[in-house]
Amino acid sequence: MLFPVTYRVNAAGHMEVGGCDLVQLARTHGTPLYVYDEATVRQRASEYVAAMGSAGQVLYSAKAFASPRFLRIVEEEGLGLDVVSAGELNLALKSGSKGNHIHFLGNNKSREDLEAAYRAGATIVIDGAYEFELLRDIVPEGKRTPVMLRISPGVKPDTHAHISTGQLDSKFGFSIESGAAFKAIGEALRHPRLEVVGLHSHIGSQIFALGAYEQAMGIMLDLVVRLRDELRYEPRKLGAGGGLGIAYTRDDDPPTPRQFVETIRHALEVGCLQRQLKVPELVVEPGRSIAGPAGMAVYTVGSIKDIPGVRRYVAVDGGMGDNIRPKLYGARYEAFLASGPERSPAGKVTIAGKYCESTDILITDIEMPELKAGDVIAIPAAGAYCLAMASNYNGMPRPEVLMLSGGRATVMRRRETLDDLVAAEVF
Repeated sequence: MLFPVTYRVNAAGHMEVGGCDLVQLARTHGTPLYVYDEATVRQRASEYVAAMGSAGQVLYSAKAFASPRFLRIVEEEGLGLDVVSAGELNLALKSGSKGNHIHFLGNNKSREDLEAAYRAGATIVIDGAYEFELLRDIVPEGKRTPVMLRISPGVKPDTHAHISTGQLDSKFGFSIESGAAFKAIGEALRHPRLEVVGLHSHIGSQIFALGAYEQAMGIMLDLVVRLRDELRYEPRKLGAGGGLGIAYTRDDDPPTPRQFVETIRHALEVGCLQRQLKVPELVVEPGRSIAGPAGMAVYTVGSIKDIPGVRRYVAVDGGMGDNIRPKLYGARYEAFLASGPERSPAGKVTIAGKYCESTDILITDIEMPELKAGDVIAIPAAGAYCLAMASNYNGMPRPEVLMLSGGRATVMRRRETLDDLVAAEVF
């Protein structure tokens, strides 16, 4: 699934999403521009919920992309949220989310983070021993706050090293392999302010091979056996994280949300049966696989530079400021001429951004039709971790963001202005 579910080429020969012509949107709203297809967001979210059924809970990982309208849509489809900062929590609450539908994660939560999470009634996912003492001070005497503990199962999935999180050498979680997990759970169970409702794990992101989740689940259940036998504790919830990959290029063939959930559910249910354990509530937290396929980036071509025998550079009016992923960990994308996506290619070009860095390259050596200044280029699968990591590098305002549905484009986030860039400065 490279394009949003409503994508088509319209009668004008232009790319269309949600009933909206991308070329026309570029003319009306300007570029760089990010667009989201509401139908795709709802379809992906509902597929997770249907696959989970009554077996557990699906949380949307807000760090992939968070905007009030977007969060309200995923919640309407039955998802809770996971957040990783007081800022994300504040946005979620202002969007109408209920605190008891939120899990608060993060490896170095501040006192302010934990106070905000406690006030909201969120489930706190403890990631380090440092949080035990903070919560002893924050939670009033005689009260308990629901927590899970993040456990590192020692599994390294087949993904980029920068987005692998479940191995021994990771800043996240209490390691099973080192013995830290068992020790931390025991401490949490003795803690007078904590109600330990479950265990959480997350092994990485952009994962296609689901066997890594089965492996991690088996390791987690082996730990639960030891907890049952030695500490008389079985968790009510068991979190398996998110991380399902999406198609960024035509060659990518990721599993579906249903396959993801059903694989983990089967590993949990069979694993519990084999070990004579009660089956806990399963918690998964997709982000990329909901937001990513729904979003597209739209740019306008500017300068074109030919280096004979070497390369043709086609520069666009965005780049690493709105999409750092190619520079950060070599992410690959496809690009299409919005006014003629089915036009035959004329040769390879390298799509460069306008930021003052030689590595500000969105796509290297991609076959494209003949391009000229003013053409509109669209990049699919840009809905996750692009805007979420966007910056104002080089004093560039961040893009406008639209939600598309039924031929209507609704502004979710206005384009930043130059005045916005100095709003926090003290003159």
